[in-house]
Amino acid sequence: MDTQELQAWLRLTLSPGVGNDGARKLLAAFGSAQAVFDQSAAALTQLGSSKLAKAILTEPPGLPALLQATREWLEAGDDRQVATLGDTAYPAALLDIEDPPLMLYMLGVRAKPSQAAAGEAARNIAIVGSRNPTPQGEANARQFAKAFSSAGLCVVSGLALGIDGAAHDGALLGGGDTIAVVGTGLDRVYPKKHLALAHRIAQQGMIVSEFPIGTPPLAANFPRRNRIISGLSRGTLVVEAALQSGSLITARLAAEQGKEVFAIPGSIHSPQSRGCHALIKQGAKLVEVAQDVLEELNFPAGPQAAGNDEPAAGPDADDPLIAALGFDAVSLDALQARTGLDTARLQGRLLELELCGQVVRLPGGLFQRLAAG
Repeated sequence: MDTQELQAWLRLTLSPGVGNDGARKLLAAFGSAQAVFDQSAAALTQLGSSKLAKAILTEPPGLPALLQATREWLEAGDDRQVATLGDTAYPAALLDIEDPPLMLYMLGVRAKPSQAAAGEAARNIAIVGSRNPTPQGEANARQFAKAFSSAGLCVVSGLALGIDGAAHDGALLGGGDTIAVVGTGLDRVYPKKHLALAHRIAQQGMIVSEFPIGTPPLAANFPRRNRIISGLSRGTLVVEAALQSGSLITARLAAEQGKEVFAIPGSIHSPQSRGCHALIKQGAKLVEVAQDVLEELNFPAGPQAAGNDEPAAGPDADDPLIAALGFDAVSLDALQARTGLDTARLQGRLLELELCGQVVRLPGGLFQRLAAG
């Protein structure tokens, strides 16, 4: 894309009052972004209003700085590009969603210009969930993503804390690639805690944003990126989600886009499971192992597809303390009542289980068993 064309697209996105829908109407009428700004006020007024025409014909004050920043970002490496509606690099799957982004900024090995189908949905599966998951939920996200990756799927998520980060990490551990759809400009990483993870994703997959270079982490931008996460994917798996979780927005958008929705059930006592249970009641497919998703999407299983069927190393699964723990969080007092062990012996056994990864210590003096991974 040459500088003049890039400037026209950036100007179209910056023009106040236009929006994605208005921009698409202008592009359909005049053929290109540059052609929009070659029109007379009268021609533009016919498609909208005199106020809109004036806004389009008035250069936004931030345009020169944004153009320079974007050019500098593009020139910083061969692992980045900007794709606009109609480009061969623009993911065709996003053309079918209700509000396709006008521009996509892409960074990573899959964003290189040679990767013409970098964002195609044929082998993409979205994994989303809570930013504050239970330890078991985070482990599930990592295990499922690793299984999908080993089976040849690309995991799509949002780089947020919790389930998103675990999903990206699991996909990379599985030897495959992953796509992170973010709510900032690609010249910054949010949350900062995921800076190293973002670098790993860029080396093995791709980071995508519809927001211009320099865009900070604004709260309103994160729900908007959800339609891209679901749009890039053949299906969406919700690992853990509260009833008011943004992950349910992604699931709803996936359903509206005609995509498959999957959900992992959890404890009836866990607030982080209620969103998944609600989805299952509404028709989402209940998932217990990765093979459930692979079969539904007609993908052959990889070596990790059984999910958590293999037992973890450590004490025998028939250990009475493990049985007493169940799978819900439980207090020390409750465990003493269930097992009859004295405090010193019980704490010693719990520490042993923690060290071998079968039990996690939670805030508030609670303990929770982790399913085998």
